[in-house]
Formats: sequence, structure tokens, C-alpha cells
Amino acid sequence: MITTLTFTPPCGPVLGWADGDVVRATGIPYAVADRFTAPAAAPDWQEPFPATEPAPACAQVRSPFLEEVLGGAMDGLPQDEHCQRLSVTLPRDLADGEQLPVMVWIHGGSYTTGAGDAPIMDPARLVAEQRVVVVSVTYRLGLFGYLGTGHHRPANLGLLDQIEAFRWVGRNIAAFGGDPDQVTAFGQSAGADAVAHLMATPEAPALFRRAILQSPPLGISRGRAKMNAAMAAAAEVVTAATPAEEVVALQAEVAAHAASFGLMGAMAFGTQYGHHPLPAEEEVDAAWDKVAPHIDVLIGHTTEEARFFLPTRPALLRWVRLPLLGPLVRRAVVGWVTAEVYSRAIRRFARRHVRAGGTAHTYRLSWAAPGNPYGAAHTIDLPLLFGHERTWAHTGLVAGATWEEIEAHGRQVRRLWAGFARGEPLGDAGRVPGALSYRRGARPF
Repeated sequence: MITTLTFTPPCGPVLGWADGDVVRATGIPYAVADRFTAPAAAPDWQEPFPATEPAPACAQVRSPFLEEVLGGAMDGLPQDEHCQRLSVTLPRDLADGEQLPVMVWIHGGSYTTGAGDAPIMDPARLVAEQRVVVVSVTYRLGLFGYLGTGHHRPANLGLLDQIEAFRWVGRNIAAFGGDPDQVTAFGQSAGADAVAHLMATPEAPALFRRAILQSPPLGISRGRAKMNAAMAAAAEVVTAATPAEEVVALQAEVAAHAASFGLMGAMAFGTQYGHHPLPAEEEVDAAWDKVAPHIDVLIGHTTEEARFFLPTRPALLRWVRLPLLGPLVRRAVVGWVTAEVYSRAIRRFARRHVRAGGTAHTYRLSWAAPGNPYGAAHTIDLPLLFGHERTWAHTGLVAGATWEEIEAHGRQVRRLWAGFARGEPLGDAGRVPGALSYRRGARPF
């Protein structure tokens, strides 16, 4: 028998349920919006809301490559362009009146794929072990959320969705045992890029106190105006009346207009400077500087980010597979792309944050499944934080590792992440042996 629990936040009563060591309240609406319009807070309700179904993923294209690497990440999730919902996970043994640190998860996926309630991102292990409350946010993607002209089609709608989610957390999370004054934003890949750009909005210090940015592709976040314009022109055929499945089908055609823009084209959709709520591109550093004293940052990357993307580049794969020369080519390409897209810009972000009066630690994650061709690639942090054995058992990313090995490192990484969210000082340096090292500021490793 499922044990249901009633929560009474200001938004209206919510029915959640006990699930092993945690309690879940899933698929809660935090915002509403018509297509190509800014979100508004979801209206409050009077009757109990049954928060027992996962949040639907934003309508998106199926990716066979991601299914091979990350397994059936979207298994069982419905899709809907009206996807502004969030899910709350909290420890089952929460005491009356207890308030725990809150960690708000923004999923990645190049702003075109993924969902807050994807099974591989189940936060139950993090919540039960570390006694935190995790809020998983689903938001608009691709043509629905991250491409605009600033006129009849606003830009940054997915980012505005996320702001509404954080506002919901500030207003309602205390009813679920969360401390609204101890909120940490954390995200990976495009999710980390989103967290960084949430920090460039004036409201950021009121939304969260700390930020964990996992592999943000900050090296390709600037100089995108011409690419955005080319894509927006191609997207003019999409209207508010175009069926959602047609919008999804047209997305690849629109993204193809980014192919000539080098590395930026690999993440064609994204945040757009100079469009609400973001400042102009030349003003973004000043916006980040303004919030730096108010938001502590933990930011970093994996040592071989670009190995994740090699299988998507057939011409390059032919060189990588050459005897003798192949490993040298792979090392050179992976090193260069990792530096261009991730590591150099991450160090710049941390240095600027510290100069502006903020606190920042940088990390580098080196764990890889033994003998695995992906190595310490992009997304290798996810199995250390989320999911469980059955969700990762048949994924290409961790093939070769036992679950015991993943758990041994994962427990320590989750302890570090949650400790940061609790406000525990990280000191000048530290490490998870065999997996991760971190340092204050942006000193080279």
C-alpha cells in the first residue's frame, strides 16, 4: 500500500507519497504560459493536488546516441510543451519543524533534451544520505524555450521558467521541510550554463545563496548573436498554432543554420544576451560582479569532457581509430575542445567572481569507468550524484565499473556537494581520492 502525505504550502494542499527512504511530491505546477509567452506563476488551488505523477518532459526529439550512452533516460515520461512543473524529494524521517538545505536541480541536455524527472537524475540517494531537500525543475527547451527574436517571439523563455521555479521554492519549500534561506542552485552542462546566467539577473541573490556549476560550456556562451539571428529567421515558419510535433520536427532544420558557426553550433540553442532578463553581452561581467558577494560558487569540469562527443563526429572517429596515431589524435582533440569550451572559461569565471568579492572553488573530476571508451567524459558526474543501480546498469557511460565502485566514489561526491549546500567551509583544497580534486579560487591543478 502506498503511504500518502499531505503538505500545505501557500500554493495549495499537495498530496505526496513515501518511497523507501524518501518522500516525493512530483509534477507540481509552478508556472503557466502559452506558447512563445513569458511564464506567470501558476494560480493557487484549493483542492488537494495529487503530486504523484512525474513532470512531463518538454516536447523533444528522441536521441539514439544519448540512449546508448545514458540509457533510457526518458523512459516512462510523457512529453508536453507545457511542462513547467517541478518535483520535491525530501527525507522520509524529517522531524516536525526541521528545515533542511534546499538544492534546486536544473537538468542539462544542450537546451534541447532532458527532463527534471528523468530516472537517471533521481535524487533519492543524495536526499536520503545527506538530508537535503532536492527540487527538480522541468522547463521549456529548444524552439519552445530558447530561441527568440525579442519581438513577437521572446528569447530566454526557459530561463524565465526557471526563475518562476525558484520563486515557487522561496514561497513554498518550507512546507516540505526546506529552508528558503539556504537554497543552492545546481546544474550540469546546459543546466550549469543556465545557473550561471540566472546569476546575471538582478533577482539572483533573492533566489539562491549558493551555486554549483557542473561543466558549464561558458567558452561558447558569447558571440552568438549572428548565429541566433540566422536560426531565428529559419524559425519564422513556426507559429503559435503549429502543432507541437511539427515544431519538434522542424528543430533540426533550424539548428542546421548554426553548423557554420564552429563550436558554438554544437549547442545551437541557448541563452541570448540583451533580451529579458539578461543584460547586453558587454554588460554581463558587470552583472555577475554585482551578485558575486552574495552567491558562493563551486564550479568545475571533467578532465576529458570532449570524449563524450567523439562518437557524434564520424570523420574524426576515423582518425581516432587509427593504430598508433589514433590515441595521440584523440588526446589532442579532447584536450583542445575541453579547454576551449569548458576549462579556460570556467577559470575565468571563478577568477572574476573572486575579484568581485565572491567566494569560489574550482574542481576537476577525473573518475572514469575502467577501460571505458568515454573515459572521464562530459556527464560522468551524473551517476555519482543521481539515479540507482538499475538506471545505470546498461549505459555505455559507466560500462566496466561495478556499482560498488560507483557508490564508493559517489557517496563522497554527494557529501561534498551537500556540505557546500549546507554552508560548510571547503577550505583551501580537498579531494575525493581517485575521483575529484578542488581548490579555492582558480589556481591551476
